[in-house]
Amino acid sequence: IGVSEPSFIAKSEDRLFKHLFEDYQRWVRPVERLNDTVKIKFGLAISQLVDVDEKNQLMTTNVWLKQEWIDVKLRWNPEDYAGITSIRVPSDSIWIPDIVLYDNADGRFEGTSTKTVVDIILEDYDVDKRDFFDNGEWEIVTATGSKGNRTDGCCWYPFVTYSFIIRRLPLFYTLFLIIPCIGLSFLTVLVFYLPSNEGEKISLCTSVLVSLTVFLLVIEEIIPSSSKVIPLIGEYLVFTMIFVTLSIVITVFAINIHHRSSSTHNAMAPWVRKIFLHKLPKLLCMRSHVDRYFAQKEETGNVNGSESSRNTLEAALDSIRYITRHVMKENEVREVVEDWKFIAQVLDRMFLWTFLLVSIIGSLVLFIPVIHKWASIIVPMHIGSTNA
Repeated sequence: IGVSEPSFIAKSEDRLFKHLFEDYQRWVRPVERLNDTVKIKFGLAISQLVDVDEKNQLMTTNVWLKQEWIDVKLRWNPEDYAGITSIRVPSDSIWIPDIVLYDNADGRFEGTSTKTVVDIILEDYDVDKRDFFDNGEWEIVTATGSKGNRTDGCCWYPFVTYSFIIRRLPLFYTLFLIIPCIGLSFLTVLVFYLPSNEGEKISLCTSVLVSLTVFLLVIEEIIPSSSKVIPLIGEYLVFTMIFVTLSIVITVFAINIHHRSSSTHNAMAPWVRKIFLHKLPKLLCMRSHVDRYFAQKEETGNVNGSESSRNTLEAALDSIRYITRHVMKENEVREVVEDWKFIAQVLDRMFLWTFLLVSIIGSLVLFIPVIHKWASIIVPMHIGSTNA
């Protein structure tokens, strides 16, 4: 089989290559005069956000770099070479600007791990993501570039800074961190619904506190050790842990009150009896504790009156008086014990409503601003995609 002769265009391209690279030095800047500056148009396009290591504050990305400049040593007259106006040359055969990633971790452009400052604050911007591969955990909100100059000892050199604002996709952490934490905080409220004579009150509080500690350890492994910005989930966990700790202290105090008696503590102060046995039960829609013994005291008074009429029977009267005093003393002791138990119930009911309101208000204060920002971002994006 015969081999065809090279075309005229191919021969012209060979001559052009020999003409251009016969005396070409790739280590010398492509300028006509020594003091001339090579102007370079530099661009960066991010194609994929591979990973964000919040703990070590590293961001791994795949990017495309675009650099344009004029090489004055690679010029020719197209009429002398069959009208050829452009050629393709291997990158290792020409001069390339020594532009590197200043804070690069591995020295390669294909996949770079860049040291970055992770600022855990929600912001709302727009970005064109047509050429971007989605990340399952993060999304790029905006990417901007700025040009400046920096000095390194004695010399100035140009510096290009690219800034990325990224946002975490919230679904995973909402389902597996935020919702369980909210459930645990509301579970703490149920501690005050348990009777004070049950030992499960302290057990429930302790179990919730241990669960929150485990969640806090999980969060600590994810977020960076920075004091500048505290993530929202961290704030909510600390709020809930303080919430549970206070519930343990109050529960211990309520159990102590529940088991008080006249033999272990002094008589109840009048102001305590007035507040906790008369006023607070009405405010908390509880039946007054004094009403339970009003009928008993009336019956006891009738019995005393009927017994006092038996003046003729001295021996029987002495026996009855002794029995009556003994029964009344037992009733007084029992009433004191019941009064303390009722005060413990009033405390439980009061802190049940207090902690429920604090839990709801605290959750709303922390999460409503975030929900509002997410709604202001997601809803316009959804409307825009629908109209398109």
